[in-house]
Amino acid sequence: MALELFLDPLSQPCRALFIFAKKHQIPFQYRLVELIKGQHWQEAYGKVNPMRQVPVLKEGDFILTESVAILLYLARKFKTPDHWYPSDLQKRARVDEYLSWQHTAIRVHGCKVFLIQVYLPLFLGHPMPPEKLEEALKDLERVLDLFEEKFLQDRPFIVGNEISLADLMAIVELMEVVCGGHDVFKGRPKMAAWRSRVEDAIGKDLFLEAHKEMFSLEGLTTKHLPFPSPVESLEPLSRRTRIPSSSAGRRTKSPGAGGAG
Repeated sequence: MALELFLDPLSQPCRALFIFAKKHQIPFQYRLVELIKGQHWQEAYGKVNPMRQVPVLKEGDFILTESVAILLYLARKFKTPDHWYPSDLQKRARVDEYLSWQHTAIRVHGCKVFLIQVYLPLFLGHPMPPEKLEEALKDLERVLDLFEEKFLQDRPFIVGNEISLADLMAIVELMEVVCGGHDVFKGRPKMAAWRSRVEDAIGKDLFLEAHKEMFSLEGLTTKHLPFPSPVESLEPLSRRTRIPSSSAGRRTKSPGAGGAG
């Protein structure tokens, strides 16, 4: 039975899944879903995932719609090396702890910075006020301090001496910000060394392959945006990142509303 992964390479969790599947030579059919084109609002995709999000795993009639659940399913089904999701109870709990924390920390604040630096200027046609970016960066720096002090500490990886799913999810979120124009590793030698180790553990070629769309963001500005209108698409994005949405217009379906689970 063919395993299908519905992915958008501009989505952080999708890149994590792509890396994990490729790293372990897990056979899958790549189903591209371009959120920025509104493809997640197509009727056919709604039948796959009524929540209109990516990523999605489909295996016959079996469908999973959350990135962490999909990663754990693949790790167990294909018996990937233990260090990715350790059998040791306490190490596994550390992975779970990070995965639970990152959704409301690095992910939300990293997305906010990327939104201000890339998406909003693209859709509105002009840069955002500097104070908006300054505020977002301040919040991001605060959670990066926590990441270093609480989760990374002086270890090579988040859970000891080998890479885990926690590191994988962390790196794709942080690279989102880097590719948007803000180097989160600058001035943070501990994190920079960790990034290098993560890239080596993943494989540099695979790491670059997964991020090639992000490393070439000029392609983002040339993508066709047929639906919805750019300004209308901002309101749900703004709501998720706590940016005032007075200029966003009425509520409507949006590429950002599809997001990533």
